[in-house]
Amino acid sequence: MENVTTVNEFLLLGLTSVQQLQPFFFVIFLIIYLINLVGNGAILVIAILEPKLHSPMYFFLGNLSCLDICYSSVTLPKVLINLLSARRAISFLGCITQLYFFHFLGSTEAILLAIMAFDRFAAICNPLRYPVIMNPKVCILLAAVAWITSIFNALVHSVMTARLNFCHSQELNHFFCDVKPLLELACSTTLLNQWLLSVVTGSVSMGAFFLTLLSYLYIIYFLLLKHKSCRILHKALSTCASHFTVVCLFYGPVGFTYIRPASATSMTQDRMLAIIYSAVTPVLNPLIYTLRNKEVRLALKKTFGSKLFKDCWQHH
Repeated sequence: MENVTTVNEFLLLGLTSVQQLQPFFFVIFLIIYLINLVGNGAILVIAILEPKLHSPMYFFLGNLSCLDICYSSVTLPKVLINLLSARRAISFLGCITQLYFFHFLGSTEAILLAIMAFDRFAAICNPLRYPVIMNPKVCILLAAVAWITSIFNALVHSVMTARLNFCHSQELNHFFCDVKPLLELACSTTLLNQWLLSVVTGSVSMGAFFLTLLSYLYIIYFLLLKHKSCRILHKALSTCASHFTVVCLFYGPVGFTYIRPASATSMTQDRMLAIIYSAVTPVLNPLIYTLRNKEVRLALKKTFGSKLFKDCWQHH
């Protein structure tokens, strides 16, 4: 019988064990985090302050920007502290709290991206009925569904993980607290936890991905039938392609990480994939969703000053 002890803290192994690389990683992740805060913060501000952007599309974009700021803030500040620290400890309660908010915000983003794809489908394929389909009450309801559904999804994982007995090493093979690396340290049975991770998280991420894919495919099919103009079709396809790139960068790594069973050999891959959906995607979202959007560019100029953005947008 294995010796079960009360675990008060875990030691995060971090991104790399090579001491010389830690300052480099610190600078890279600090830049990523600051770009995330500034980019998503600017979009959130103009979505609230600019009356012309008070529409369903920008309501959801504001939600996404707020979400991305919070999502990165769950992991990146602790990563930055640990890169400068010799002892990378996190308390048991802090670990479970980080796990909860990571899955809560991650699930919300997965559902919200699907809602945003449906919003574009409704706007492009049903323009006359769009104000009725996506009225303010429906928008608030859809956003509430995304946030509330994710609360219960994250609660299941955090409660079930907190109930486990930990008797192995306290060294967590990751740069933040997540379910799969914690399951490796457990000495009680983890079959139910693994099943919940694969089925619940897998269903949320892959279900949202297929709904997103369906929306974009229907948009392309609709435009192919309605418009024979190559210029209009090329513009629509390039916009859908850029949006879908971000979608794949989020759903792909998430699905690959959580649908597979946990194993020691997969942890290195999981760390690399986690960087994509927890750090890179939140930075790309404001760029991809606003770079070609004239209304957003004008709102940014109006709110923050035309001189600041003049040179930046001349190249696009």
